[in-house]
Amino acid sequence: MSPYFQPTHHTPSVLDPTPQGSPLRVVVVGAGPVGLATALGLARRGVPVTVLEAETAVSFGSRAICISRHSLEVASRLGVDTALADRALPWTGGRTFYGDQEVLHFLMPHDPHHTRPPMVNISQSEIEQVMADAAQAEPLIDLHWGTPVAGMTRTESGVALDVDTAAGPATVHADWVVAADGGRSRMRELAGLRLQGTAYEGRYVIADIHWESALPTERMVWFDPPSNPGSTVIMHRQPDDIWRIDYQLSPEDDADVETTEERIRERIAQHLAWLERSVGVDGSGPWTLEWHGFYKARALALDDFVHGRLLFAGDAAHLVPIFGVRGLNSGMEDAETLAWMLAAVVHDDASDQLLQAYSRERHHAWQQNISNAGKSTLIMTPGTEGYRTTRDALLGLSLVRPEFSHLIDPRQSSATHARTSVLTQRCAASDGLQPGDPLEDRAITTSEGGSSLHEVRGPGFGVYVIEPSAIDLVGATRVADQLRSVLPHEQVTTIALGGTVTPDAVTVLDDGGTAQSWSVPAGEIVVVRPDGLVLARGRTDELVGLGERLLGGGETSSIDGEVAVLDEREQVWLDLSDALDGTQDREGLLARLAFVLGAEVGPERLRAALAEVAPAGRTEALTPAPATR
Repeated sequence: MSPYFQPTHHTPSVLDPTPQGSPLRVVVVGAGPVGLATALGLARRGVPVTVLEAETAVSFGSRAICISRHSLEVASRLGVDTALADRALPWTGGRTFYGDQEVLHFLMPHDPHHTRPPMVNISQSEIEQVMADAAQAEPLIDLHWGTPVAGMTRTESGVALDVDTAAGPATVHADWVVAADGGRSRMRELAGLRLQGTAYEGRYVIADIHWESALPTERMVWFDPPSNPGSTVIMHRQPDDIWRIDYQLSPEDDADVETTEERIRERIAQHLAWLERSVGVDGSGPWTLEWHGFYKARALALDDFVHGRLLFAGDAAHLVPIFGVRGLNSGMEDAETLAWMLAAVVHDDASDQLLQAYSRERHHAWQQNISNAGKSTLIMTPGTEGYRTTRDALLGLSLVRPEFSHLIDPRQSSATHARTSVLTQRCAASDGLQPGDPLEDRAITTSEGGSSLHEVRGPGFGVYVIEPSAIDLVGATRVADQLRSVLPHEQVTTIALGGTVTPDAVTVLDDGGTAQSWSVPAGEIVVVRPDGLVLARGRTDELVGLGERLLGGGETSSIDGEVAVLDEREQVWLDLSDALDGTQDREGLLARLAFVLGAEVGPERLRAALAEVAPAGRTEALTPAPATR
């Protein structure tokens, strides 16, 4: 029998209506990872939360499976990291093939000082179950299953939700509502809001199978594999010999036919049989289809994630293409940022202007994500002839010119920054760790034993002072007291990286090279937000007024986003693709381009280049034809 995960089902809830005069403080709609992470983050800050979930169990099927290092840090601060780590499979890189030949082997950043792997694989269903169990054990969280929202009325002071319960319709009133009900958000529909952006052409069938195999835990991608010519196939190992397989449909394929179980089994069987023949994979015999779905790449977002007392997070606020695994991971970032900011507002410590900072920060984070995910999508599922031509050319060229292979790198998810946030205090230093950067967790040794940078900070603010003198430590303590005075419900920890052991701060005896990697001089202070982003960096006198900025949500005007810098090859790829899409004479354009560039580099270098990129760019060499007159 397959060990495929089966979620726990719950009896639909009976939810008592709330009088309009005594609203609930916060209602979260949606018990997916983002909704549950938001609820857990709020509860850990003393905010009571009611969670409404339309279904009677967590989701079924793998859905999102790749969890980033940063999301694992979030899970740690929510207290669910141990349960996830006990099940998840860590991995550090992957391989890409063109046909049956490897064109890329990538490794994500990882060194001995990192406390977590760059990525782990575990199905979204299991993540949700772990988080749901934690939420149900939390006294400040009231989780209601089988309680869909049927209607909504918004006012300046709150939101009224009409819900269907086991005992019949009811209305609940809330000061604040967090809509975390996914890509098909009912709350977004009720609010009359629409996502804006780009819908890509590519369509993928996704499936979970139970299959015992010796293949490693890494991301494996085949472009134009012999098993499914013209398609793209992606494979990921999950716990208990469960494999996630995604494969692309061609524009000519009928989705209704291709998503039948019979056809899915046929396509998967072809690929597994080919793996056995081509690389001798053990165990590529019996397998079972456990779950399947269908996917189209989209890069869409609301213009604003805050609409009065109604707040949006995760897929309800934005969608990103699946490639690079940014969906769930960006949603976890949303949840952690929203939790500490909303808690500050609910506790009346900060104005609701702070929530506008949430909206701007996380919208910019979405832009960062689609900047990379969009390029990955143009490789994985090019939607025009120009990009399809250059994608295939890059795959063939990578066989003979590996320096081009980075253009087909999946650009795996990494933590987004908030350098342009109105909350982030500017820094005079132009090098090293910058305000707004995500603080990478690293192993350290404190006066109390081993730990890590984020573990000693805890779920609140961290005030790190580098190799402090007695005066420096006094200054860091003042900064910490300033934060405590404006956000008394938040934990604030002072950490001395080096220096004399003192009762006023956690003293780090061995920072594992952290101070050097930050390029922060002795005596300087680095202030870190609850969501792991650097709030400010500087000397004590430069950090005066830091707390007051948080109270008002920072400056009133936003700062323009940064312009992404492309490397030369990446710019050439994009420009050439657009040029091909902009002409009806593609062969003529390429021939004219070759003449111009050939005249620049000379006939010998052009001849050598032509020999390298000969037919299909795979194995054949170009044989010059005999000269004739």
